[in-house]
Amino acid sequence: MHEPEPVRPATAELVPPTREDEVAAAGSELIGGPIGRRALLGVSWWTPVRVVALVAIGMFALGLVQKAPCYHSAWFFGASSQYTKACYSDIPHLYQGRGFADHLVPYFDKLPDDMSGGMGYLEYPVLTGVFMEVASWLTPHSGTIQYQEQWYWFVNAGMLLVCAVVIAVCVARTHRRRPWDGLLVALAPAVLLTATVNWDLLAVALTAAAMLMWSRSRPVAFGVLLGLATAAKLYPIFLLGPLFVLCWRAGKWREFVQATISTVLAWLVVNLPVMLFAFEGWSKFYTFSQERGVDFGSFWLIWAQNSSNPPSTGFVNTAATVLVVLCCLGIAVLTFTAPRRPRFAQLAFLVVAVFIVTNKVYSPQYVLWLVPLAVLARPKWRDFLIWQACETAYFLGIWMYLAYTTSGDAHKGLPTLGYHWAIVLHLAGTLYLCAVVVRDILMPERDVVRRSGDDDPSGGVLDGAEDVFVLGAAAYEPRHAAHFEGPQVDWGRPVPPSPESRSL
Repeated sequence: MHEPEPVRPATAELVPPTREDEVAAAGSELIGGPIGRRALLGVSWWTPVRVVALVAIGMFALGLVQKAPCYHSAWFFGASSQYTKACYSDIPHLYQGRGFADHLVPYFDKLPDDMSGGMGYLEYPVLTGVFMEVASWLTPHSGTIQYQEQWYWFVNAGMLLVCAVVIAVCVARTHRRRPWDGLLVALAPAVLLTATVNWDLLAVALTAAAMLMWSRSRPVAFGVLLGLATAAKLYPIFLLGPLFVLCWRAGKWREFVQATISTVLAWLVVNLPVMLFAFEGWSKFYTFSQERGVDFGSFWLIWAQNSSNPPSTGFVNTAATVLVVLCCLGIAVLTFTAPRRPRFAQLAFLVVAVFIVTNKVYSPQYVLWLVPLAVLARPKWRDFLIWQACETAYFLGIWMYLAYTTSGDAHKGLPTLGYHWAIVLHLAGTLYLCAVVVRDILMPERDVVRRSGDDDPSGGVLDGAEDVFVLGAAAYEPRHAAHFEGPQVDWGRPVPPSPESRSL
């Protein structure tokens, strides 16, 4: 079947956020006003990608400063002070708690009970364990344990900084005409606050790189990077679900099969050696995920703490699985019935958000999973900042709650009821962004990306492809990108916002 070329804007110039986004335009007044023609034409060393990378480095450095009170004392001399100062991190505590200080090999050497609290083995996926071990090799194993833990956190922070820059640059390059959207990632408050709480940035960086490869129509490279990301954290594997339904609607089966096979093979290359020679240690991540009870940040915790008969772990596992399956089926129906095929980033964000919101734990650093996907799905500063405000409030809320529970009779911090409201707020922020993305799918004329004339810049082979399988209203013409006449905008000169754009 002949596939007509997608309609493109009359100009291939970059889409400047200060010309299409009221919040970005207002914020730009702090640095001299909306972007000018010379910047648009790239007649400067300060290209968008370089600016995004430098801003990401600067914001990450501010995040290190935010952790400074704990670095100097709170991690070592007071349980509650690391919460009241909101600078907690797992990294220094697990240096000794998971045997790195004693040169134990992850997955192969069993941890003493008094060291790991009965954990037995490292409870992280293999590639994250490798990351942690490499950081341990670079840490001086001499001096006091406090000195070693400081170094271990600092080495990990340097490695995670590389991951943070990779994420911002990959997002800036995924949508070719929208590189300035990478500033949303670089300036995200949640990234500043949670980047060094745990090791999640490794999986997020690999996932962002995979999204970039798919946008360049390289399904094998996408699969390899997604397989590595899944070897570092479980959530990236869920991106194959949206890809499946999108490739079904567009008939792109060869690319989907290539991506899936590459994902599986890359995951096996990392996991199989450990699986064969240290199966008990390798399986700890999966058994721990199944056996752990309801934990911080989830609506299940609100239920458990307000019930005389709290739900069992088995019930929550089953119920959460059912909720994820039902929501994913709903997303599949949305994909096949939407008037235009949804963008890959939109569905990727929705699926990962569903997994997090329904999970029995929503740790503060899990927001990192969503940041690059949210930027690609809905690059609108107002909506992004509303969501980030909710997540920032929750970041403060969880540490104040832990301060309350660890300060004894002093009860310094946030009581249980206040913490429950913080959970509700950050869940509501995530659901709000999900609702806006769903609205964009149902009303593509409201989609910020498509309003400038693009179809699916992160979609690779899906970008502008004709539909071969649709349901309901989507079965009626027009049903693919070539029928959509996007606005022909000259971004080289100021364009007053239209009433419709103000409503976005």
